[in-house]
Amino acid sequence: MSWQAYIDQSLVGPGNIDKAIICDAAGGAIWAASEGFTVSEAERKAIAASFSDKSEPKQVIANGIKINGEKYMTIEASDDSLKAKKGKLGVVAYKTTQALLIGHHGEDAQTTVAFSDVAALGEYLKKMGY
Repeated sequence: MSWQAYIDQSLVGPGNIDKAIICDAAGGAIWAASEGFTVSEAERKAIAASFSDKSEPKQVIANGIKINGEKYMTIEASDDSLKAKKGKLGVVAYKTTQALLIGHHGEDAQTTVAFSDVAALGEYLKKMGY
């Protein structure tokens, strides 16, 4: 399956994520993206860096994240996942060995449900060596 097919079928397809990006684990190169979903390299790298941040609390908890220039409040961050909200909108991210999945959900989706879709694909990619 192509990277774009993972976006279209596994992330956006179920209806909980409205747009997504898959890039390398460092946040550098975009492998596939939903049309019109812009996450700058600096924004992707900030999310990627949050996974190795060992400070308490993590900087993304204290400062939030930005997606397409908009600030989101981070509500949960671990060594391989992140959940952030801006009102009813949300962003979820999941890191595998080689990839970083970033999904955005609209007002009608719950962050936990959207995260489940992203994490499921992330776990699958880990099993496949990514």
